[in-house]
Amino acid sequence: MGATMIWKNEAYVIDTDPKNLDVDVIHGFLGASYWAKDIPRSVVEKSIRHSLCFGIYHEAKQIGFARVITDYATFAYLADVFVVASHRGKGLSKWLMGCIQSHPELQNLRRWMLATLDAHGLYKQFGFNVTAKPERLMEIVDMNIYSKIAKENRL
Repeated sequence: MGATMIWKNEAYVIDTDPKNLDVDVIHGFLGASYWAKDIPRSVVEKSIRHSLCFGIYHEAKQIGFARVITDYATFAYLADVFVVASHRGKGLSKWLMGCIQSHPELQNLRRWMLATLDAHGLYKQFGFNVTAKPERLMEIVDMNIYSKIAKENRL
């Protein structure tokens, strides 16, 4: 939806233009991550097509990523947030979160959600909290789905 957004900060750029995304970098990082281990490239490509994506670039090379799954009216789910190790410790995750939350198409949403194992401190700075009423939330989770897909594709 809407026009491509661009933010600049010294030698770094964040933008929402899907044409600039380096799917090899994204797939490589996600495939090794704890939350998307072994994710097939086709799934990454499909997830990008159906999300609002934010790429972080240094000298035109992709070094970070995040995507927002949203209806642009009431709900957003933040997923697949990363900065490659060689560029961590420079405030890029905080800058990325600020850009995401300032995006004009993501204003006045009733609910934002995400899942994280180890970045609670980062997200808390941006208003995220542990679910106040977990009894209201339900989920279906299959952390082995990508291994199953890979196995089926080998058969």
